[in-house]
Amino acid sequence: MSDSKSAVVAIVGRANVGKSSLFNAIIGRREAITSEEPGTTRDSISAKASYNEKDFWLVDTAGLKPADDDFELTIQEQIGEAAAAADYIIVVVDAGVPPTQEDRRVAKMALKSKKPVVLAVNKIDTNRQGLHAWRSLGIKEIFATSVTQKTGIAELLDKVSSGLPRAQIKLDDKLIRVGLVGRPNVGKSSLFNALAKKQQAIVADRAGTTRDVNRATVRYDGQSIELADTAGIRRSGKIERGVEHFSVLRAIATIEQSDIVLLLMDAAELNVQLDQKIAGMIKDAGRGLILVVSKWDSVDKDSFTHDLIAPQIAYNFAFAPWAPLIFTSAVTGQNVAKLFDLIIEISSARQKQFKTSELNSWLATAIREHPPAGLKGRSPKLNYMVQESDTGMPSFKVFGAHTKFLHWSYKRYLDRTFREQWPMVGTPLKFWFIEKH
Repeated sequence: MSDSKSAVVAIVGRANVGKSSLFNAIIGRREAITSEEPGTTRDSISAKASYNEKDFWLVDTAGLKPADDDFELTIQEQIGEAAAAADYIIVVVDAGVPPTQEDRRVAKMALKSKKPVVLAVNKIDTNRQGLHAWRSLGIKEIFATSVTQKTGIAELLDKVSSGLPRAQIKLDDKLIRVGLVGRPNVGKSSLFNALAKKQQAIVADRAGTTRDVNRATVRYDGQSIELADTAGIRRSGKIERGVEHFSVLRAIATIEQSDIVLLLMDAAELNVQLDQKIAGMIKDAGRGLILVVSKWDSVDKDSFTHDLIAPQIAYNFAFAPWAPLIFTSAVTGQNVAKLFDLIIEISSARQKQFKTSELNSWLATAIREHPPAGLKGRSPKLNYMVQESDTGMPSFKVFGAHTKFLHWSYKRYLDRTFREQWPMVGTPLKFWFIEKH
């Protein structure tokens, strides 16, 4: 994926200090979605960045998770993981908020890594009180930055790039990145080997065999596909400290780094709530999703078993009705080749470009057949829509009036009727509803 000599620069900090905005400003495009809408912030994301003729990998990490999240990751663990992989660390704080205990904890752990560290006092346009208070964090190099005013970023990058090696990163834009995720011991490594047609990953009947992310690139029907095998994801209370915890962190990060994710479920242990949780993470990240029932050869079954189980799974994953379901066996090779066909079909759907005229023709028909009712006595008006081109998933801006009163059921109606017009197998859709003014 990257040149072995290229450096990794990690952006870290507590939640809501502007890390993703700074990330987007550095790479020069909107890769990490920034919004006040709940759930927009992703766990982590990486992208190629260039400055002063030097390429490097820029990694954006999320802040603290909500307390009710089964995969809550503390700021210390994020910094520990980032420091282990990074060559340079940018600690970000909010200029409008005095140094907090979390800011001090982040700075302390970043400095403890012994990697070069700089401090970005972000959103400086909202606070002109100076940088003196931030010297208490112990970071020598301090830069005042503002993404909205585009100030301080060049100075920050001058410093960071001066400590990086001169390197070039060459990316294959046509490469489809596919992650294999799931609970421990559901057959991820066995399927990985069957797909890669070589014994690259260690396969064992013991849970927790895979620690790091194993990768292999294969060719299928003229298309390059990178496969990533990951450690099993346990419920948060079951995750051990140390090596296993960071293995799970890498597995979750693989979701963000993939175009399409295969969610494996053991045929002998279905209807597990954690599988639904993982699928929700994949959907929220905007990634393609295939539901894979593995080890199908190990189940006692007759000609009716499949037809009995499939509706149960569809019911449990009703929040992602667009995700295809496939039953596989790495032992017999059942449906392994079909996975490749699905991957290519989903990738094609995710890259589909729509004409603005045909989108608005569909929108007008959908509104005419079922006008939006809205909430609190307000009737939303949807006027026109356009396709977004820089979000990495099929995304559309819908402009209108009183859009914040649009009922969730109407958004689901638009998603359903859109797919009736254009089958978009295996991928979520994103509709942004924006006030016309």
